[in-house]
Amino acid sequence: MDIVLTAVAVMTLIFVVLGLGVWVFSGLAIVALLSLVMIGDVSFHRAGAILSRIIFSAGNSWELSAIPLFILMGELIFRSDISDRLFKGLEPWTKKLPGGILHTNVFGCALFAAVSGSSAATTATVGKITTTELKKRGYNRSLSIGSLAGAGSLGLLIPPSLVMIVYGIQSEVSISKLFMAGILPGILIALLYSGYLIIRALINPSLCPPENVSQISKLKSIVLLLPVISLIVIVMGAIYTGIATPSEAAAVGVFATLLILLKERQLSFAMIQEALIATLLSSTMVCSILITAALLSTAMGFLHLPSELARYIANLHLSPAWLLFALAIFYIVLGLFLDGISITVMSLPITLPIVVQAGFDPLWFGVFLVILIELGQITPPVGFNLFVLQGLTGEKIGQVAKAAFPFFILMCTAALILCLVPDIALWLPNLLSPN
Repeated sequence: MDIVLTAVAVMTLIFVVLGLGVWVFSGLAIVALLSLVMIGDVSFHRAGAILSRIIFSAGNSWELSAIPLFILMGELIFRSDISDRLFKGLEPWTKKLPGGILHTNVFGCALFAAVSGSSAATTATVGKITTTELKKRGYNRSLSIGSLAGAGSLGLLIPPSLVMIVYGIQSEVSISKLFMAGILPGILIALLYSGYLIIRALINPSLCPPENVSQISKLKSIVLLLPVISLIVIVMGAIYTGIATPSEAAAVGVFATLLILLKERQLSFAMIQEALIATLLSSTMVCSILITAALLSTAMGFLHLPSELARYIANLHLSPAWLLFALAIFYIVLGLFLDGISITVMSLPITLPIVVQAGFDPLWFGVFLVILIELGQITPPVGFNLFVLQGLTGEKIGQVAKAAFPFFILMCTAALILCLVPDIALWLPNLLSPN
């Protein structure tokens, strides 16, 4: 079958299966099986044997161990007053901005991303506080959900980031430099989001009810942010000093959180029990989706879809600008039905040589790639942030995706700015690690 027709067939199959309302993880497994059988002309017996091995290998992945630990960290924070402190600490600094405390979605996610490493955990932890509070205060529902969907994806760009680790290993680029390169682009995206909220609020003030705050409360709010700032320093310090890998840093973060809660006299057996149960439920959902996404990735690899699409792009002999545009479309399409790590592992052996040959810095391309993967977090049918928000808000997935669309455009704008000004990603690692 022609590669374009194969891509269209798989996309149609995904939309049909998930459109029937089946659970996401089972839907992905069904699509993987049917793709092998109906498109790849593989027998059911052989397809089952292939996918069963992938389930074991994907579920046995060391990288997955960071997910429940980061989620546990978030659940412990949520059950303490640290998450409230994060909201209350940011609230006085945002109330007088046009858009008010909608900005706590953006700034809260940016801060929590620096200790989480997971966009799903970031979205869930910050969203549990802000979605309820913003609804109670009468803020526009669409802006509340959309800004959280967009900002939650910063967990992939602001270090630590599992996708960056995978990219660094494959491309032989320094992971610490990749982490440094992601900081300023992450700040850029956060500023774009806040700027959009300001513009919307100025155009239509009724979207955000006015609130007042005193200067004294701003000063006191800094103290409220100290626990989160301390966790950022501990987690990032463990990584940058070489004490722990990012997966191990998740365990360091959990231990530090327990110590902070113990010091604050908020730790209890009941809290730990509730946090562990919630972590089990959340990590089971996230990991089951990631594992079945690996099934789909395997099916796509068996059909040679990523590699053939990449070779198709290479054979077009495009100029550097058009090459980046084609790769952006390519990765956005893959992001519709594959997870970020699978996209990176399957496509990079083909696309990276093309990019380097065209004269692009592989360090810069790593950041560009992560931004494109972030776009997949807020696009149906397999946008993890959308499903997290659906569970938090009870809204239909179509409404959540519609609310996230302006922030999808803003992230595309950030990718364009990064192409025009590559030093946004390269300046900090060149300054701190010139060799």
